[in-house]
Amino acid sequence: MPYLLITAGVFIFDFFIKRFVDKKYACGETYPKCRNKIIIEKYYNKGAAMNFLAKKPEIMRGLHTVVLLFVGMGYYLLLRMKGKPLCKAGTSLLLGGGLSNLYDRYTKEHVVDYFHINLGPKWMRGIIFNISDFCIFIGALLSLAGSEQT
Repeated sequence: MPYLLITAGVFIFDFFIKRFVDKKYACGETYPKCRNKIIIEKYYNKGAAMNFLAKKPEIMRGLHTVVLLFVGMGYYLLLRMKGKPLCKAGTSLLLGGGLSNLYDRYTKEHVVDYFHINLGPKWMRGIIFNISDFCIFIGALLSLAGSEQT
């Protein structure tokens, strides 16, 4: 049960942040925060990371749906198993983030991204994220790390 709450929490938390950003900020404008280390910038992403398949949003939506169906089926089976708390927590984060972005794809035909980090290599500074993206990344890492657990 706590794992389902993680999934729902990620979805709901990012849903409300996206809604707030969508109403408060203009597309393409930048709003520096935390001494210019975090930049708020609303961006409508029709593709995946770094605009992969942005010109084919219907294909992107289909791929996203199929991947999440498989993740969801695996999650169902995983939750029925004993143990593997790290894998379950990671998959909960991954699924919550994935569902939040998929919801955007179906309701808005784009994913609302809203911040980038002004640290690290130049190529990374240009990538605009949302909380779901981080949950997907961290969830995938935790799932992999926990897959060998008993």
